[in-house]
Amino acid sequence: MKKIIKYIFLFLILGLVYIVYTNYPRLNIVTGFASKSIASGVFLANRTQESVEKGDNDFSPIDQAKNKVNLSEQLVISSLHGLKKRKAIYRKGLGAVLIDDDYNINEKVAIPNRDRTKKDLPFPYGNSPQIDNEFINVDYNVLQKAVENAFDKGDEKLKRSRSVLVVYKDQIIAEKYANGFDKNTLLLGWSMTKSIAATMYGILQKKGLIDINSVTGISEWQNDDRKNITYNDLLHMNSGLEWVEDYNNISDVTNMLFMERDMSKVQLRKDLEGKPNESWNYSSGTTNLLAGYLLRKFFDNQQDYLDFWYAELLDKIGMHSAIIETDMAGNFVGSSYGWANTRDWAKFGLLYLHNGNWNGEQILDQQWVKYVSTPTNGSDGKYGGHFWLNAGGRYPDVPKDLFSCNGYQGQWVFIIPSKELVIVRTGLTEDPEFDVNGFLKDILNSIE
Repeated sequence: MKKIIKYIFLFLILGLVYIVYTNYPRLNIVTGFASKSIASGVFLANRTQESVEKGDNDFSPIDQAKNKVNLSEQLVISSLHGLKKRKAIYRKGLGAVLIDDDYNINEKVAIPNRDRTKKDLPFPYGNSPQIDNEFINVDYNVLQKAVENAFDKGDEKLKRSRSVLVVYKDQIIAEKYANGFDKNTLLLGWSMTKSIAATMYGILQKKGLIDINSVTGISEWQNDDRKNITYNDLLHMNSGLEWVEDYNNISDVTNMLFMERDMSKVQLRKDLEGKPNESWNYSSGTTNLLAGYLLRKFFDNQQDYLDFWYAELLDKIGMHSAIIETDMAGNFVGSSYGWANTRDWAKFGLLYLHNGNWNGEQILDQQWVKYVSTPTNGSDGKYGGHFWLNAGGRYPDVPKDLFSCNGYQGQWVFIIPSKELVIVRTGLTEDPEFDVNGFLKDILNSIE
């Protein structure tokens, strides 16, 4: 019996050694993801630690991390078998941030000024209940079935939708949430945040403060061909700069999100591997270069930079739940860390559905909306200006004028101008586990 116990113990030790050995090179990323995810989920989205661990962090090797939540100090420390401890802290107004040992948690930092004044108007322009109005051309039974079909039944973990919202002609015609989520729950948009970051340049252009066809003027690029890269190239993900966007391995994007103090300078340090405007390559580093290093040049100080996002866009269109988290250097992480409730994500889509007009105010030029929804060179009709497109027929049963904000694990804001529709889906799965074409087709079939 003792020999059996000895062998079992030896087997467990060998198993532990194997796990540590195979994961050691990426332990910083594993524990960094775990602590940042839980800090945002608990302190920003007001969820429980268990909810985040069993939901957002329930995949290998993230699920192997041990997490300690300090509620009084609003921080999370994560480790894997006692190794590579990482700490994430929450800062009111700025969200959670993964920090290193050199970060001074006592240093006073600027936080955005917010105007959350409620308006006595129905959705989407205010906080009052929407007008109860049914459309005769909508088959609500078919619609309800389409929405229900987007969610798992019972204890399934297949589709893993958290919310679905369908807005037709500014009217919510369908809305559903998974258990534990509701219309007030903040949900991480991941790369849907990229579309918000790009929109800040649309606002600058509307104000006459930028020509997006001009070169960036980055001093570090002046001695080589990078000096020819324009804002347009960056907005189209078509700069020709090196970048590897791989979330399953150690790559440029995972190192940036979980190892860098200043995420806005990572892409800046990369060399050219292609020609600007001829080398489409999806890059979160490009977005953070735009959202931080470059955008901050348009403002006299950090406070004005922070306020701009909310005063000129998010609070202006009533996205009062929205928070864009910042990195240790104070840059908005425009590539990945935007949070909002589902209805507020829909408002962002509606701004674009209405060609940049919000209840009579032209926030964006109509030409900007056309710009972001027009295919860029080399993308095969699937990408525009920080928005994804259906121009190339990616979704065969959906109108080709669809354009969308897309995020990791299946976050979507679909905008279909020809159908006067905005559809939001958040969750934890994407194609092929979640059939996007079928989901959209079923909703469209409910509207004549």
